[in-house]
Amino acid sequence: MSKNLYSQLEAGLAPQQFIDGMAKNQDKFLEWMDSFNWPAEERAYFESLRNRDDLRCLILAAEWCGDVVRNVPVVLKALEPTGIPVRILIIEEHPEVMDQFLTMGGKAIPIVIFTDAGGYVLGHWGPRPAHVQEAMTAFKLANPDREAADYQEKLGEARKEMGRRYGEGTAYHNVIVSELRELISSF
Repeated sequence: MSKNLYSQLEAGLAPQQFIDGMAKNQDKFLEWMDSFNWPAEERAYFESLRNRDDLRCLILAAEWCGDVVRNVPVVLKALEPTGIPVRILIIEEHPEVMDQFLTMGGKAIPIVIFTDAGGYVLGHWGPRPAHVQEAMTAFKLANPDREAADYQEKLGEARKEMGRRYGEGTAYHNVIVSELRELISSF
């Protein structure tokens, strides 16, 4: 049986409410939004979704999370021309939703959830582009004991590798847009 989040479709915040309410990282969030540029063929695809009134989007997020600050602006810009209703669920206010979208048993955000108009989950993306997530997945598989003496040191190394994979510029934006297109095309 598919997960149903109908009760959450009107919950949370509109994207602008989330942005306006940010007490942390708002400048960086807006900087990533302002730096977004479309690949022409991708923009045309997302614009073509304007007729898809059957889709809804929920984003599990928090302003304190670096991956949210990096990735949610890209998601919002990609979804902007679609007209798909988007609501942002603050992780601390929606633990029951977060518990349904754990990453390797842990809470990782952002999680971008697509549902139909009835709230049935069609698919989700996140918390980061697949090539970036691979570094954290490899770390977690190699370091299952959180109490190990070198756990924090190795976690720091994994985070540095994720930063390297994100890169310095905005090339990862195109990866997110491509992954979202692939996901949405599957429903």
